[in-house]
Amino acid sequence: MFDFFCSDEETRQQVEVPASFTADSARLLGHKVDSLFNYLHRKKGFNGTVLVTKYDQVICRNAYGYADFARKDTLCLETAFQLASVSKPFTAMAIMILKEQGELSYEDSVQQYIPDFPYKGITIRHLLMHRSGLPNYTYFSEKLWPDRKVSLTNNDVLSLMAVHQPNFNSKPNARFEYSNTGYAVLASIVEKASGMAFSDFLQEHIFEPLQMTQTFTFSQDLNAPSGKVAHGHLVGKRKRSPDFLDSVLGDKGVYSTVEDLYKWDQALYTQRLVKRETLDEAFTGFGLPKKDNEDYGFGWRIRRIESGDTVVYHGGLWHGYNTYLLRNPKDHSAIIVLSNLTNGSLNYMKEVRKLLFPEQPVLLADNKKMQKETARN
Repeated sequence: MFDFFCSDEETRQQVEVPASFTADSARLLGHKVDSLFNYLHRKKGFNGTVLVTKYDQVICRNAYGYADFARKDTLCLETAFQLASVSKPFTAMAIMILKEQGELSYEDSVQQYIPDFPYKGITIRHLLMHRSGLPNYTYFSEKLWPDRKVSLTNNDVLSLMAVHQPNFNSKPNARFEYSNTGYAVLASIVEKASGMAFSDFLQEHIFEPLQMTQTFTFSQDLNAPSGKVAHGHLVGKRKRSPDFLDSVLGDKGVYSTVEDLYKWDQALYTQRLVKRETLDEAFTGFGLPKKDNEDYGFGWRIRRIESGDTVVYHGGLWHGYNTYLLRNPKDHSAIIVLSNLTNGSLNYMKEVRKLLFPEQPVLLADNKKMQKETARN
């Protein structure tokens, strides 16, 4: 446990550790997880860092492969990765912090912070839950941004939308439609509501309080505090360099390590950043039926997994980076995976979930027995 959580112990969410979860069983489970990732590294091309927990205890942490294939620069746990869309929960947290500070309301319209925003009827809540219907800036900027050698900023995205007004994908609040644009707009709202640069707000209100010393946002010089940043690689291990889209923040752009993301995971069981009821709403979702038993809250996907547990998670894919962070509140477990090789190897996370959250055949048998008895009656 980290020292900075000591003051939160009275309000920290607790979980009962079963007698079956012993030091020996934890070591065995950790060995199985490590063996699986070693297999994925050797046979499926997985390249990255991993930290896995169960009952708030780290059972596996390891690095597999290279930060830079051309230079054969070995990965370590201190290596920072672009989180891609695993950045979105931080953007949502910034909004939640400002809501608790009384600087904004989830029902506020975008125009209250960005007066010339041309799309009416969109609230902050719609943006948080991907229900804005906004067109994707990564697509329309490809056509509308004149010079790819000049970095696109959040303000530039807003200007392109104000001038060209690309068509809605759908009406506001009509349906869930994953939106990078919505989270870029949220980052701009954070700046307007707080009077601070988005990156500075994250640093002051999230990263520093949680002692996430190896976490930062994209900049042109891109210097990690540790000095180690993994280069993104595409299929064939070709290095992927940043381009004009990387400087837009909110939907992506946070860099971090597995160790820092563990601090983030643990902080979400406390009230260090926001109150418990605020977090509960973020993990609740919209409440309408979704395919695959999936919903979306404030920056988190919500899903019922194979074991029957309901987890919150997010994945990310961007410019040679592939990331995954899953949290299971039932047993305070987490799967944190950061990869700098987009070759599909993270498609095997279901196998990791099976190790941590096995299905319960006895319970299923009991359920069938109950159904038969009900039918007889």
